Amino acid sequence: MAFNQERFDRLIQKLEAFAKKQPHLYKLQVAFLATLGYAYIFLVLAITLTLLVGIVFLMLNAKSIHASSVKGVLFLLAFALVLVRSLWVSFPPPTGLPLQPKDVPNLYSLTNEISSKLQAPRFHHILLTNDFNAAVVQRPRLGLLGGQQNYLIVGLPLMLALPPEQFRAVLAHELGHLSGNHSRFNAWIYRQRQTWYRILEGLGQGGNEVSWLIFERFLTWYSPFFNAYSFVLARMDEYEADRCSVELTGEQNTAEALINSQVKARFIQRDFWSTIYKQVETQIEPPKMTYMAMQQALSQRLNQEITSSYLMEALTKKTNNADTHPCLTDRLKALGYILSNQQEVAILAPVKINAAQELLGDSLENFIEHFSQIWREEIATPWRQKYVEFQESIAALKDLNRKSQKQQLTLEEASQRAFLTFDLEGEEAVIPLLKEIIHRDAHHASANYLLGQILLNKQDATGIKYIERAIDKDSSIVIEGCQTICYFLKKQGKANEAKSYQERAENYGELIFKAQQERSNLKENDNFESHNISDVEANKLRQQLSHYPHIITAYLVKKELQYFPEKPLYVLSVKRKISLFEDSYEAENSRLAKSLLQGNEFLENVFIFILNSHLKMEKKFKRIPNSMIYDKKGKK
Repeated sequence: MAFNQERFDRLIQKLEAFAKKQPHLYKLQVAFLATLGYAYIFLVLAITLTLLVGIVFLMLNAKSIHASSVKGVLFLLAFALVLVRSLWVSFPPPTGLPLQPKDVPNLYSLTNEISSKLQAPRFHHILLTNDFNAAVVQRPRLGLLGGQQNYLIVGLPLMLALPPEQFRAVLAHELGHLSGNHSRFNAWIYRQRQTWYRILEGLGQGGNEVSWLIFERFLTWYSPFFNAYSFVLARMDEYEADRCSVELTGEQNTAEALINSQVKARFIQRDFWSTIYKQVETQIEPPKMTYMAMQQALSQRLNQEITSSYLMEALTKKTNNADTHPCLTDRLKALGYILSNQQEVAILAPVKINAAQELLGDSLENFIEHFSQIWREEIATPWRQKYVEFQESIAALKDLNRKSQKQQLTLEEASQRAFLTFDLEGEEAVIPLLKEIIHRDAHHASANYLLGQILLNKQDATGIKYIERAIDKDSSIVIEGCQTICYFLKKQGKANEAKSYQERAENYGELIFKAQQERSNLKENDNFESHNISDVEANKLRQQLSHYPHIITAYLVKKELQYFPEKPLYVLSVKRKISLFEDSYEAENSRLAKSLLQGNEFLENVFIFILNSHLKMEKKFKRIPNSMIYDKKGKK
């Protein structure tokens, strides 16, 4: 039975209600589902081996050996090999800078202390990364046989952003996922969830159409149910991990860590890095000690207006079924924490001593230098290119300014001039240029939106009408535009009006989410129609496909969409040559899909679908007129 997103959402809702009423029975059902998949695979494997032994026994006792018997043995051996390979799951180790106890004794001491109190396993490895995140990873060394290696992954930016007591709350949350007090069963299910997905990659799409036919009906039923059941448990585990954090560090530290993380993550992404990248305007080489600058920026008091807007954005985000993590509002509500204005100011106060300083000690300077050097090496080439582009922008603006003195610019030239002026000279200089564009084209989306933003920044309410015009013209800025107006109205004390824009942003966000889900996968019950691309575009696409010798056939169709159908989604489905003994069927598919997407110059929105092991979908595409766009045999 195929699952669309709406059916999946309804199932999640029912399971969450059931899990609250009867948690023990619910966990029993999850455990049953987790083992059912293995039981089915082992049953098929046992039948295969029984048949294989039977045929070999008959051959040994027969007077002559028929060719059909040899073929049967080879087929069963190959099929058994596919099954065994799918069960031998490999998990690549997580990446990061390994931390040794002698270098960071305080961090190891803290993790050991929390592990002991939560009865969680000790960590074999602690890795430091440049992500604003912390996570625990259990990597099975022996596939299904277990033998877990425990990794703790901590991000340097996160440690620079939080005071020690809040970072301690983050660690308590992460270790709570492995807690013997509460979540040992949940941790086991989480590992089974990851393991089973990898088995599906090797088995459900193992490059063997016979194996897929045997497993198709079971996998079609099993996969969405196991995903839904384990998804709900994973979300419950997030709340459970929060409670572990409260037990060890208190409600206030846990809540403040959640809030601070949301705000500081947005600050680093949008403000800090934009300040760093702005230096490309004057420096041909990237700065040397970027992470030292990050530490200095996070140690100072952040702009209250900016942080308040980031907090409001985080609080308005709703929990959805694309992520097992609940939204910030739901997590704070579960903790019983009520945020006041005074608490907001206190939470976002300057950090005198951050977690990195306390827990990494004398090694912090080396780690800052290490990640700064890595970033500098990675960004060096694009940085120099951007510097050249900026100098070209200066020259282009000079040319446009000179041209505007002699004749009227085209609307496209006027827009280019306005945005170059904004980038190079700032808000005041661009206002008359934007008004001139809007005078010529009242519904010019980008000019209206930028002018509206500038006016609202100046506390001028007329900016609302300009942003509304932009939203009407360009649906991609609905959410951002509504949030901008909402924040302005809140500052003006107009809570009811602000609420209406907040709800509008949330409702549109739900539509966007559903549209993304609708466009992120294909199902057998989806409807498709003929593509409408021109013969010229079709011939160019055929020429591109002909450069892939392992592509046999290709179909091009359009998916019928419920959300935003005016933005078509093309589906390019290809069937390729496969080898039973290729290293990874899924990896080969992924490489092919990535290559096709990178080489695509003709279709704006395209979904690449590998047809092997999807016979029903291929039959469905064949029935659509003009769908076959490439056939290697027919040289179409």
